[in-house]
Amino acid sequence: MTQSYYWHDYETWGGTPAKDRPCQFAGIRTDTELNPIGEPMVLFSRPADDLLPQPDACLITGITPQRALRDGMPEAEFALAIQSELAAPATCGVGYNSLRFDDEVTRYLFYRNLLDPYAHSCRNGNSRWDLIDVLRLAHALRPDGIQWPEREPGVTSFKLEHLSAANDIPHADAHDALADVRATIAMARLLKRAQPRLFDYTLSLRDTENVRKLLDQGKPVLHVSQRYPAIRGAIAPVTVVGTHPNNPNQRLCFDLRQDPAILLDLNVEQIRERLFTPSADLPADVERIPIKGVKVNASPILAPIGTLGKDAAERWDIDQQQIKVHARRIDEAKSQIADKLLKVYQGQQWQEVTDPDLMLYTGGFF
Repeated sequence: MTQSYYWHDYETWGGTPAKDRPCQFAGIRTDTELNPIGEPMVLFSRPADDLLPQPDACLITGITPQRALRDGMPEAEFALAIQSELAAPATCGVGYNSLRFDDEVTRYLFYRNLLDPYAHSCRNGNSRWDLIDVLRLAHALRPDGIQWPEREPGVTSFKLEHLSAANDIPHADAHDALADVRATIAMARLLKRAQPRLFDYTLSLRDTENVRKLLDQGKPVLHVSQRYPAIRGAIAPVTVVGTHPNNPNQRLCFDLRQDPAILLDLNVEQIRERLFTPSADLPADVERIPIKGVKVNASPILAPIGTLGKDAAERWDIDQQQIKVHARRIDEAKSQIADKLLKVYQGQQWQEVTDPDLMLYTGGFF
């Protein structure tokens, strides 16, 4: 089977993938050298009778319910057309911030229409990938060859329209799905030319076994995520401190910039409070525990700690000697920490979902 990428993007009636349904989809298939294959696909979906679009979403995208009713198709047909592209053998579904947003839109779309929400991304040699965190990794470790716009002094903007403008990539219709797909492919081409080894390396992280080996070797690694402060490069040196009891594919990773003594000094209830209480509700003098779940089957962007150069370490406030000390402390108390975190996460409370349209992760049909 010949590998191909299916670059795609949704415009939606709001910002919550579970609730706010898609109004537009666009996709372009390319080969592994990022050359287009065939013609782009652009689809509109008719809004359901019980759907109330968010006015702000209409203003941002320029898509009104009237236009979607005129140009769109029933959601079931919309879903089948998208499935036929994403489920084609040897397809890597890829987008911009797609793992956090577009992939969730796809899953809920398929679920509502009684299609398997997962098979398209994991069978027949298929996979998924997301360019945004790859660009964050390049920015943090190998920034040459790309212009990085700032949203404020010292803080880079990763909005697609800002990166496009800074790198002279045409993107006149931001928030039009097809324009966003074309801009994403153009940024991917730029990165592939500027940092080909990094580009190919991050593609290898689509393989769950490669990710698992990297995380489970017992050594610190670098992890890229929007949840790490942008002023620190959205990157952190982490080590695995446990596995989520309800998801064997999720590793619990501790940010080694922080002292792990907090995991030993606090009891289970105190740790649970500092993990699951919203930041706005924590007292000003209470420090959030820096643990993040990393799913080995979600193409996370990781790198060996040895790829961190001296200049990057200084820029992102990473003291390599301190990391070694903190990692050693965790290693010495690994079983104690893992046992404590097991109890913490076993007691995690989830809001009950009763709307059948939203029950993808609480049973569902599959």
